[in-house]
Amino acid sequence: MENNQPTVNSQPRTPFETEFVEMMDDIDVMIEASTNPMHKKILINYRRHALLEVAGRYDELLAPNMTVAEPKYRIFEGNSSILLEGMQQVRQFYQTLSATNMLVMWSGKQKMAVNDWGFAGEIEFSQFVPGARLAENIFQSLGNEPCENSEYDADTFYIIRRKLAFVWPYNEEGKMIGEHVYEDTRSKVINKVASTDVITAERARELLDPIIDKYGIPN
Repeated sequence: MENNQPTVNSQPRTPFETEFVEMMDDIDVMIEASTNPMHKKILINYRRHALLEVAGRYDELLAPNMTVAEPKYRIFEGNSSILLEGMQQVRQFYQTLSATNMLVMWSGKQKMAVNDWGFAGEIEFSQFVPGARLAENIFQSLGNEPCENSEYDADTFYIIRRKLAFVWPYNEEGKMIGEHVYEDTRSKVINKVASTDVITAERARELLDPIIDKYGIPN
């Protein structure tokens, strides 16, 4: 009997895709080196959270075995900030990112320190953003009407690269309490990308699904 199902190619085909699938390599090294069970649990949670998020599987990262019942996110960009309080607001945030084609984002080099309360560090952060959604504050534009900015082509995608400092608190069970994210505004670089280089939501899932379960669900 012939199998007519299409073959999924989860191997990177572009430099951006290579960066994308390698986003948690630094964390893998930390997990393998950690001898503290609580710290390892937190790192595995973070790794799984990040990969589920950009694969569009955010309902899984918000499940009770990963995240507290009422998480809080604090995101600071430039002179603005977003405060998300509770599961409903956090889930809506991810739904809006997905609906506006802004969910494909990834970390580059990561330097971080982990403790029983959670972790803190700095990362190189990249994100594909439609030109119509480009504003001074990327996340602040969510939920608003598309921007009218002659500097950017509304029908083209851009890649935004910047450094972020972050603090993620965890509870005593190793579940994420929330995200505190702070942008280094002077580090932001915006470049137009060819349509063939853009990682779609569907392609993101193809690339990440095979590596999400490397360490399973932290318990």
